[in-house]
Amino acid sequence: MNSKKITGRSLQALDRITGNGSRQLARLTSRRSFLTRLGTMITGAAVLPLLPVSRAFSAEPVEELGDPQSCDYWRYCALGGTLCSCCGGTHNSCPPGAEPSPITWVGTCRNPVDDRDYLISYNDCCGKSLCNRCWCGNSERERPVYFPSKSNSVLWCFGTESRAYHCTVAVVLGEASKQD
Repeated sequence: MNSKKITGRSLQALDRITGNGSRQLARLTSRRSFLTRLGTMITGAAVLPLLPVSRAFSAEPVEELGDPQSCDYWRYCALGGTLCSCCGGTHNSCPPGAEPSPITWVGTCRNPVDDRDYLISYNDCCGKSLCNRCWCGNSERERPVYFPSKSNSVLWCFGTESRAYHCTVAVVLGEASKQD
């Protein structure tokens, strides 16, 4: 590797530039105005997340048909597991006491309302004992297990405190792009 040494002249130049810049800043601003500006910036940064902005991952379709407690619900086209909507959660959130696995499998399902395909992330909710209600075994467009990211036959409770499977949710990631 070819690296340059910092020479004494370089350090003196850096000291001179930093010193001159600090003195110029001190001449132009008072401590009180500096603290006021700093406080305003910190407050502004804290309020920024509260502003109404378009959320890139909130791609939930406006209208939906079907019962989220039925295996025929359009989001569940590739879901293999127990529906969280029958176990104290909803179609897109885990019930209290269960945590979503950060590792998921993805499917593409067609919403019958707008006749568009959506990418659906199937997250297993872990940490509670198995919920024995509303089990579904849909496998539309499922790939063999050698494509684990597209298989619903794998236990996905990795990266959680407990590997105990409870139920599965179906979160819309966004509209699927058209393939040419």
